[in-house]
Amino acid sequence: VPALATEPRFAQRLREHLEEEQLLDSRYRLQKVPGGHVALPVLEEKLSRLWLPQEMPCGLVQIQDPVPSRAARRRMPAQKLRDELRRLLGESWSEDLERDVPRAWQRHGDLVLLSEDSFRTAPWEKLGPALWKTVASALGARRLARRGQVLPDGMRSPSVTLVLGQDGWVEHVDNGIRYTFDVTKCMFSPGNITEKLRVASLPCSGEVLVDLYAGIGYFTLPYLVHAAAAFAHACEWNGHAVEALRRNLVLNGVQDRCRIHHGDSRQLELQDIADRVNLGLIPSSEEGWPVACRVLKKGTGGVLHIHHNVETLPALALPHTPVLQAERASLEGVGSDGEVQHPMEDSGKEMLRARIRPEWQRWAEATAARIQGLLAELHGQPWHTSILHIEAVKSYAPHVHHLVLDLECRPTLP
Repeated sequence: VPALATEPRFAQRLREHLEEEQLLDSRYRLQKVPGGHVALPVLEEKLSRLWLPQEMPCGLVQIQDPVPSRAARRRMPAQKLRDELRRLLGESWSEDLERDVPRAWQRHGDLVLLSEDSFRTAPWEKLGPALWKTVASALGARRLARRGQVLPDGMRSPSVTLVLGQDGWVEHVDNGIRYTFDVTKCMFSPGNITEKLRVASLPCSGEVLVDLYAGIGYFTLPYLVHAAAAFAHACEWNGHAVEALRRNLVLNGVQDRCRIHHGDSRQLELQDIADRVNLGLIPSSEEGWPVACRVLKKGTGGVLHIHHNVETLPALALPHTPVLQAERASLEGVGSDGEVQHPMEDSGKEMLRARIRPEWQRWAEATAARIQGLLAELHGQPWHTSILHIEAVKSYAPHVHHLVLDLECRPTLP
């Protein structure tokens, strides 16, 4: 495969130029070549159109064993699945049936979780066990489950049915942390990986954390395992998630540094204990704000991490505003073989510069003012709140973004 080799510092600029000129060969990923250079594959049939600015030093090389891109790898098992199903159905195969075949899925060990719109029409149902055995064989799975709509029970319980296999417990490794959970009882959100990585890097040594919506430990565990929090209070009212959380604390060897509070976090009796509070509930964690204020140490205060879905009106976005770093946003990225994973690009953790929208800033300022008022009312003295950071986690729908506000809260000294 022909490719252009250049120094790593020029690789991104060269890639952008090739993409703009439609010369980049998307079937393969960029890769390192001898001499410390990076090679970007180009389309051989378009080499005659190749023109590069002088400030992009590079040379033409041949890659003997090119590495397929993520998109190309994704097509392989999806195509294999369609081929196997065609053979199973024979003359009954149709374009209508093909639309029911999934092109993306989640993999957890030997279990594959299919989307809710997979194989829903009558012809598929008539195939019975033969269908699921064929799908499992094509995807290299031993167990299959199919997702349904999230149940309106206040706990975001999944509606997931095992269609092949008897046990829904799986294990997932994320940033060196082991999570186990029952896919038919608990949800796992791979799209939150950017925020889990961020909190894992926070300096929390010696701190006490209160996680008001702990789930199976999505954020509790990164705080304990990587951010070195001294102790965590994990609040969760879903019994199935509590069982998974208990197992996960043991799996990661931090069970002695965490106390689980099973029940409604709004009724939590803790107070004056936390250096940091995580409020990881969307679309809004507002019902937890009074509790978060109460559990903060009244003498020194601390930091609140407030999650919220904020709607942005595109017509009001300003062209020249401060920028923050936000990973390329999507509901769920698609992994190397069609598996739905966290959003990552082939070139690694490639970052997209996303503007801080005016609506984000207004929401953050309004939240800071509201929290300041709650703290003053609770303690009978003035408090100061300061916006440390606004993090864009991902987009949930057009113009709706999942944001996290890091808000520092300190009592005002007399």
